[in-house]
Amino acid sequence: MSWGTELWDQFDNLEKHTQWGIDVLEKYIKFVKERTEIELSYAKQLRNLSKKYQPKKNSKEEEEYKYTSCKAFLSTLNEMNDYAGQHEVISENMTSQITVDLARFVQELKQERKSNFHDGRKAQQHMETCWKQLESSKRRFERDCKEADRAQQYFEKMDADINVTKADVEKARQQAQIRHQMAEDSKADYSSSLQKFNQEQHEYYHTHIPSIFQKIQEMEERRIVRIGESMKTYAEVDRQVIPIIGKCLDGIVKAAEAINQKSDSQLVIEAYKSGFEPPGDIEFEDYTQPMKRTVSDNSLSNSRGDGKPELKFGSKSKGKLWPFIKKNKGATPEDFSNLPPEQRRKKLQQKVDELNKEIQKEMDQRDAITKMKDVYLKNPQMGDPASLDHKLTEVSQNIEKLRLEAQKFEAWLAEVEGRLPARGEQARRQSGMYDGQGAPTANSCAQDRESPDGSYTEERSQENEVKVLATDFDDEFDDEEPLPAIGTCKALYTFEGQNEGTISVIEGEILYVIEEDKGDGWTRIRRNEDEEGYVPTSYVEVYLDKNAKGAKTYI
Repeated sequence: MSWGTELWDQFDNLEKHTQWGIDVLEKYIKFVKERTEIELSYAKQLRNLSKKYQPKKNSKEEEEYKYTSCKAFLSTLNEMNDYAGQHEVISENMTSQITVDLARFVQELKQERKSNFHDGRKAQQHMETCWKQLESSKRRFERDCKEADRAQQYFEKMDADINVTKADVEKARQQAQIRHQMAEDSKADYSSSLQKFNQEQHEYYHTHIPSIFQKIQEMEERRIVRIGESMKTYAEVDRQVIPIIGKCLDGIVKAAEAINQKSDSQLVIEAYKSGFEPPGDIEFEDYTQPMKRTVSDNSLSNSRGDGKPELKFGSKSKGKLWPFIKKNKGATPEDFSNLPPEQRRKKLQQKVDELNKEIQKEMDQRDAITKMKDVYLKNPQMGDPASLDHKLTEVSQNIEKLRLEAQKFEAWLAEVEGRLPARGEQARRQSGMYDGQGAPTANSCAQDRESPDGSYTEERSQENEVKVLATDFDDEFDDEEPLPAIGTCKALYTFEGQNEGTISVIEGEILYVIEEDKGDGWTRIRRNEDEEGYVPTSYVEVYLDKNAKGAKTYI
């Protein structure tokens, strides 16, 4: 039974518990001090003291008395009601033998506790630094691989072009080789950083944290033993002066002897143990897959005439979860019934919030499709409104499915929060808002994406970008004369314009901007006189010409 192995992920709870233990010890010291003062006032004040320190019913303080040391303290208070006729000798003996010694012990205990938790935070900070270094090397590896792939594609393009001089082809080949070597170096650095991090993580969870928590456990057990010894001394002081109340003191001794530091330690484990396993090693992520082949010396002549490669880095690497909060991969019931009530409540609340966000996202998509349909109705040349009916029906069905799912988890959440209705009130009000409101505006959508802690987040991935057009098209769209360009833009990602009114772009392509984003998420661009349309604003980087007519300052 060791806190280092059983409570490896309960750093904050152990910090609170040890502080609570010191508070209990200081409470006992204060109790003894007041007892020495009350001794001169005899039994009446002594009984008032006992009543003062009795735990309050139905309070958090009452729950703390499940520990054996606290139970012994409670027995002491109960026995004190039978005391009478105390005098100054008792006051002097208790001051010298208990109060002074415990006050010195508390100071030593605070210093030791501070040192242990300082070491724990230092170890945590070291792991965070290692994690940042690993992420940095991984991003560098990813970037170098992309650059190597682009250099390889450029070389193959030059090699296939008969109009390019041999010197230029050789220069492109050398540049591709350099980029490829940089990618290999980054790969080796990332692999080394990954091995180092996994080693540091293993030592953190299996060496450093167990060692620190073992010291904290020993410190806490010494505190429990010391408070039990002080209670014995407390009883013996009374025994020397008042033999008549020996039976009461025997009861106090018995309560003190019933203190079991191991039992208290086990109670701490039962109260805070999560049951999760330490995280395993992080898997290696290989970014060399998009490179179809390596650069060779004879590729100058062999690859001439080959087609253009189609492989590209079309998406970003998905990051791993922070390993310190990663849970075990065992099968979990859908209603999280395997978790303690408070942990289960948090999980269910999190699930409800996620479903509400999904519902809001689907409602945003439905609203956008509806606006596009209205645009098609007003401007038939832009597209057929009937072509959007299927998509609109599909989105509506998704919303209904998500609502049913949210209601299921809200029912489980309401069951868990049966004794705490105030906690779930806000969540239930938020989830019910979808049934009573109309199509949300842009501002309300932004508010619904506000995170539970009050901070604003807007996580819209490129893969889930809703491919819809804006409703506020410029009236000049129908003019015969084309709109003038107000700037240029560079495509950050490849976009397939499948809907009418949109235009496809390729990553890295330079195009003209003829109409800015009016707040609907779409920018109107032109490739040539015959090709123009809308693309998502997040897919391009816009450079507006400040001297152009109608241009706005770009922020």
